[in-house]
Amino acid sequence: MSWQLIATDEELATLLSRAADCRTVIVDTEFMRRNTFYPQVALLQLCFDSGPAAEQAWLVDPLAISDTAPLVRLLSDPQVIKVLHSASEDLEVFQRWLGVLPDPLFDTQRAAALVDIGFGMGYRNLVQAICDVDLPKGETRSDWLQRPLTESQCDYAAQDVIWLLAVWRELRDRCREQDKLEWVLADGADATRTAMANGSGSYYPRIKSAWKLDRRQLGALKAVCEWREETARSRDKPRNWIIDDKACLQLALNDPASRSALRASVDLPPPAMRRYGETLLDLLAEQRKIPEEELPRRLPAPLNARQRDMLKKLKARVREIGAELGAAPEALLQSRDYELLVRSASGEPIAAPAHWQGWRRDEVVAPLRQLLGDRQ
Repeated sequence: MSWQLIATDEELATLLSRAADCRTVIVDTEFMRRNTFYPQVALLQLCFDSGPAAEQAWLVDPLAISDTAPLVRLLSDPQVIKVLHSASEDLEVFQRWLGVLPDPLFDTQRAAALVDIGFGMGYRNLVQAICDVDLPKGETRSDWLQRPLTESQCDYAAQDVIWLLAVWRELRDRCREQDKLEWVLADGADATRTAMANGSGSYYPRIKSAWKLDRRQLGALKAVCEWREETARSRDKPRNWIIDDKACLQLALNDPASRSALRASVDLPPPAMRRYGETLLDLLAEQRKIPEEELPRRLPAPLNARQRDMLKKLKARVREIGAELGAAPEALLQSRDYELLVRSASGEPIAAPAHWQGWRRDEVVAPLRQLLGDRQ
């Protein structure tokens, strides 16, 4: 396995200068995320499709370099396709580390689903399916932040991009044959938009049973979740290390106004009670002052029986569309999309996701809306 470690700013600048004319780069990362909110980047792997830097893995040590500007330019260059496998966690790494996301993005997991090789395929399984190679798993749980990296770690990391290059070439050709290359790139653009928006969305609608809360309770839940998010980010700790979802819901439901009421009605571990008890009581007290008209609207209830039947019909139709298009049906729509389509057809206002546009609008969304009699 041919690889080279890049551990200085000068080496990185030289490498990317040599690769300046390459139009495709294979990308992967190794990171650690045990007790932190943010992923800790530990290694960046690159493999170029053509030119003098091609056909080997370049392992960039983010703990050793200080000038990341060349990487920022590479990842944001609109003329260079960035190829990653199952990119969501890597996107979070790049957003935190470099403040930029790879664009245009070709996700091989998404491409494999759209040409009907398989949905949600892991990297090893995809390499096995396309290259007939069984990759080792030896360093899967390795400590990537240790230095120096072992030769075994470097060999393992190199394989993540060397074989992905071969996978990319096969998937690129299949996508071109089926006129789906732009589909994969459009889904990559949607993935980067979603990653950029993740920090601005509200967490509270994700909490189980939040739809049962009245507006006052929902306002309290929203405030508690926003406080937890800010605290988790500032302390760089997982959300549940601050307080868990169950405690957030109990705070909103019970609205304790004193220490004794807080202890009696909310399952907070003693350390969290000591650290955050007064803050949470003050937060709830402020929420009680908010006028009714400024509170969030109630969340929609789960689908009723008739709507669930409509949802089943949609899924059956998508299986038919998948067979017609030669694509895994799971790649055509996300699970949440079915519910949104049903709610829209039932007259409920919805915000149509961005990925309902482009190729998916004509190939998938329009036929489903026609099935539902939704004229939007």
